[in-house]
Amino acid sequence: MDGYEDCISDQFETSEMLASFLASTPILSDAWRLCSHANAAAPGGFVTEVAGGVGYLAFSAVQEAGSAYGTTKGSMVRLDAVGNGLFSALNIQGKDDEATEEMPAMVHAGFLQLFMGFRENANFQNQMSILLESGSNCRSIVITGHSIGAALAALTSLWLLCHFPSIQVPVLCITFGSPLIGNAPLSRAILRQRWGGSFCHVVSKYDILPRLLFATPSAGLPFLLHVCHSGSIPDQGLFSLVLSSTEKAAEAIDQQLEGDGSCFTPFGTYLFCCEEGGICLDNGASVVKMMHLLFSRSSPRQTAEDHFRYGEYIRRLCFQFLKRGLQGRQEDAMLNESSSYNVGVSLALQSSGIDADEMVSGPVIDCLAAARQSGCTRNLNVTQLAIRLSKISPNKAQIEWYKSTCEASPERLGYYDTFKQMRTTKREHAVNMSRVSLAAFWNGVIAMWERNELPHDFDRMAKWIYAANSYRLLVEPLDIADYYRTEQHLERGHYMEGGRERRYRIFEQWLKEKEARKRRSRRRSGFAALTQDSCFWARVEEAKQWSEAARSGQGDPAKLRPVLERIYEFERHATGLIDNREVSVDVLAENSSYSKWLQEWTALKPWFQKLNGYS
Repeated sequence: MDGYEDCISDQFETSEMLASFLASTPILSDAWRLCSHANAAAPGGFVTEVAGGVGYLAFSAVQEAGSAYGTTKGSMVRLDAVGNGLFSALNIQGKDDEATEEMPAMVHAGFLQLFMGFRENANFQNQMSILLESGSNCRSIVITGHSIGAALAALTSLWLLCHFPSIQVPVLCITFGSPLIGNAPLSRAILRQRWGGSFCHVVSKYDILPRLLFATPSAGLPFLLHVCHSGSIPDQGLFSLVLSSTEKAAEAIDQQLEGDGSCFTPFGTYLFCCEEGGICLDNGASVVKMMHLLFSRSSPRQTAEDHFRYGEYIRRLCFQFLKRGLQGRQEDAMLNESSSYNVGVSLALQSSGIDADEMVSGPVIDCLAAARQSGCTRNLNVTQLAIRLSKISPNKAQIEWYKSTCEASPERLGYYDTFKQMRTTKREHAVNMSRVSLAAFWNGVIAMWERNELPHDFDRMAKWIYAANSYRLLVEPLDIADYYRTEQHLERGHYMEGGRERRYRIFEQWLKEKEARKRRSRRRSGFAALTQDSCFWARVEEAKQWSEAARSGQGDPAKLRPVLERIYEFERHATGLIDNREVSVDVLAENSSYSKWLQEWTALKPWFQKLNGYS
């Protein structure tokens, strides 16, 4: 139990350190300064600024729900139906050979209409181009906004992350008092893309607007704008409705996060702030529960006032972390030095502005502990995965042994063609079982990664990138062999189009991102142990069919040319791999599918060149 409590304590302190870091850098204060400027000087618009190498774009909280933006409905709309794939990266991709029942990512219709109005604005497009162009002095971009402007900032950030995935400038979204904008599938899609860390939502403990859509999920934009801009105190009926609805959302949040997508759900990191400090949470369930617990201590007047107090909180936050409660903290440490867990709880409560003797302190402690346990669980999960990986290493070793024996065989087929023919039943059956076992393990890894059950930087850990891609390069050729041996290509198309498992695409992307961060220029002294294009044999199978198609269309140059262009493209790809020694020796085996195809193509090539004018 002591180890568990130490872990929880570390997580409490880490959360406080994160909040302290955000408050002590100029980014948070500069973001709020730009929001205030936009509210005052650019109603219905936005402002931009470059300061300290950071490019800022701040949306005004003062927006209008006029006819220029079309519908002002409050219902949610699908993102995949917007702007010819504007948010296509958030579309749900079906999992391997299974029809997905995942609901689409959806956002508030009114907010989306406002964003689309800005995106079509020439001035907005020009300012975004200036911030994004490589010649600018921006080392990072912060998109920010207060109130309704915060919802626009979140949608703009999602658009940038979706539409410009190759931009080298990091994007950070900082919102102040933002209403919820989307459903649980949107939150899950953001987690899958590893974008949660790009969003920091600053929420004062009594602000009604971040909780409002729990109560009125179909609220239209005019109503939301009235609540935001009027500054009037909500009547007791609205306050009670929001309070009870937030309580119901907190009670049902665990089901909603996995639910049908009909309810608004938070995403990203939340910084709850007050006079006493702030605390960060990035667990969706804990965020909603904290929203309710803090709001339950408020009154109608406080909920209205808190929406406009972010400037005060941001100014005080940095100083509070430097000077607050030092004496009290020392006394707590002396009283509880036998348990660092209690110290962590005390610090977290103090950052939340809650006294330990308040009735609500118990549920708050439970909420914080659950959020921190989630962080500990991620680390424990990756440790357990490493143990499981070691347990299935004999399966990988068996396939490696199979590969080496095939390469040494007098048949000179290589392991791809040997497995495709499946002639030695007992040996190939054992290899096939190992292939299936490894697939189950790595599918489980992907599932845990997408459910956010692993550390946020899991896909950047060198050990796991290497392990995943070592598996991909070794086993995917066997998947390709099985695909064509069982003639699945006749029904589903070639492997690259209809047969490739999703895990291989993900692992390949991890490796590409790692190599982009650290380019390697080392030249190989010998052939690779594993062919570096794990889909090489799928390309060979396609080239074989293209060659056959070329033979059947010898007399018609119009039909031949597109087929020959594909063959030449593959030939250049294969030659490049061989010249760079990025293929395994089994590719060059005398009787391999590639060697046989190359012999046939070499014989046919001069005739085709003469007929079609290729050189």
